[in-house]
This record gives sequence, structure tokens and C-alpha cells, in this order.
Amino acid sequence: MSTIRTLTRISILASCALTGCVYRMPIQQGNYLDPVVIAQIKPGMTHSQVRYLLGTPMLPEAFDDSRWDYSYYLKTQRLRKTETGHVGIYFAHDLVARVDSDVTRAPFAPIAKRPSTAPEPRGYGGH
Repeated sequence: MSTIRTLTRISILASCALTGCVYRMPIQQGNYLDPVVIAQIKPGMTHSQVRYLLGTPMLPEAFDDSRWDYSYYLKTQRLRKTETGHVGIYFAHDLVARVDSDVTRAPFAPIAKRPSTAPEPRGYGGH
């Protein structure tokens, strides 16, 4: 009976200790917003020019094409602060009238563009 209690306690303690070791996948959503690219958007640019620089807007207006919204969200770890950004592009007569942005710095490198290295294979080439 005491062996069962001991094993139960050990398994509970081990499961509690290992819950912190769980890998949490980074969550990246929206358009990657770089302040250098945002600074290139000037009044008088066309929809096509803005789309070329920033991509398709995350929140296109269904009934009014005079405003495009770009949003970015990146959650890398459970305890780290979530990175967010928002850019609003306002058009008048199909040309950029103004740009509102709260992006002050580029977020972490996009997950897909981070350099990755594979481990060296073992057992090849006489190792």
C-alpha cells in the first residue's frame, strides 16, 4: 500500500515538474510590419504601390476602400510580452492621404525567415 502511495506521489511531482518544459510554438499572425517599409509610404501613392510594400491588408474594408488596416501579432513564449503593431492607410480619390502607425521598431524576425541549422549527421564520413 505504501509503495502505491509513493509511486503516486512521485508521478504527481514528476508531472508537475515537467509541465514547465512543454514547448510552446510561436504564434505569428497578420502582416509583418517594418518601420523602414512603413516610412516609404507617402501621400499620393496608389493602392498597388501600398500593396507592393506592405502586402494585402489584414482587415480590408468591405464597403469602403478608403481605409486599409494592417495588424501584426507575435507571441513567442508564455511569459514574454506579446508584440503587436497596427498601421492604418487612408486613401482619398484612390491615393494615399495619410498613414497612421504605432509601429516603432521591427518585431522579431519572422518565424519563417529565422536562420536554422540542422544538427550534424552522425555515422557519416567516418565520425
